[in-house]
Amino acid sequence: MSKVLFISYDGMTDPLGQSQVIPYLCRLTKFGYQFTILSCEKTKNYSLYKREIEEYLEPCSIKWIAIPYHKNPPVFSTLFDIYQLKKKALKLHSREKFDIVHARPGMPALIALAIKKRFGLKFLNDIREFYADSRIDGNIWNKRKFLYKIIYQFFKGKEKEEFENSDGIVCLTNAAEKIIRQWPNYKKEIPLKVIPCSVDMNLFDPEKIDSAQKLKLKSELNINDDDLIISYLGSIGSWYLIDEMMQFFKILSHKIPSVKFLFISPQSKESLFFIAEKFNLPKNKILVKSAHRNEVPALLSLSEFSTFFIKPCYSKQSSSPTKHGEIMAMGIPVITNAGVGDVAEIVEESRSGIVLKEFSEEEFKLAANSVSKEVSFDKVAIRDAAKVYYDLEKAVKIYDEIYTKILKK
Repeated sequence: MSKVLFISYDGMTDPLGQSQVIPYLCRLTKFGYQFTILSCEKTKNYSLYKREIEEYLEPCSIKWIAIPYHKNPPVFSTLFDIYQLKKKALKLHSREKFDIVHARPGMPALIALAIKKRFGLKFLNDIREFYADSRIDGNIWNKRKFLYKIIYQFFKGKEKEEFENSDGIVCLTNAAEKIIRQWPNYKKEIPLKVIPCSVDMNLFDPEKIDSAQKLKLKSELNINDDDLIISYLGSIGSWYLIDEMMQFFKILSHKIPSVKFLFISPQSKESLFFIAEKFNLPKNKILVKSAHRNEVPALLSLSEFSTFFIKPCYSKQSSSPTKHGEIMAMGIPVITNAGVGDVAEIVEESRSGIVLKEFSEEEFKLAANSVSKEVSFDKVAIRDAAKVYYDLEKAVKIYDEIYTKILKK
């Protein structure tokens, strides 16, 4: 049985860990892999969901080692987390003797590279984003400040080194694959696979939504039978263009007075009300509900459309929004923008929504007209398309293929 160390800076108690790490690894254990997850966990989430995650992992016999995540002071807290992760990873390897280290960009890949160079483990470089550039594009690092300029240059250099030392590479989009294959240090003999952020089609299944649960949610959120619900799923920040979404919603609300905007998000109501107020949108038009992962499908099922606008930039060509597969699996058409990964191509090929070419009043009005004229979308066909592009079972088989190739090298 091959042993794999999976290193994550995202916590398993975070939504991303629960949707984009655990479901994959649990299924991969059936192919004969034994996993140890090493992750950084936020204190509040860890205290709330630790036992739940342990119960989820137990039937899969996955070991989970958690260390505390630190946010402050900036930079120094991250350096401390890197030190802690590396120290723990080295200790784990001395005991477990891993065959593969599987890591995503940023801090995990730094540690994976160090382990690879020191012990000769196979290294699966899971390039789920162009990390350093995404920090600049998302205004997380300001290159005009000397410190962040140095940090950016450091990570760009490390990304090159990680790439050159990879035994296998995964990226999320066809757009990213084209870019990677053009990098001067790309080696054709290294396996490279595209695996988008996939969705558990069994969890996100409109046929499994309880009608009583829907009625309860509608009552709780004050949704009337004649209301048209547009939803947004996930956190707000960095690359998600909330002002543009509110601007579009305002135009749509002029067309359809009964429309309401449902945010399935941990974002505070007050912060969303504040943004809505800038566009003279009344509070009763903005609905906010935080949800555990298992509650998301029922909340999504309340909406006729779902929307997300993401900043189109270089780094986002490597992005596959987790929410897109989940929305499509529920048979819900999406209203989104071009310039992000493969999203526009998927929406257009599958006829599963409306794609804005740019963020302009004219484009917003065109999209609003399509919604108001009740342009027909086939919910069954949208869900079927999700199986083609985003099915988790398909993604797991591709991971098994690349693990197998790596181990045979």
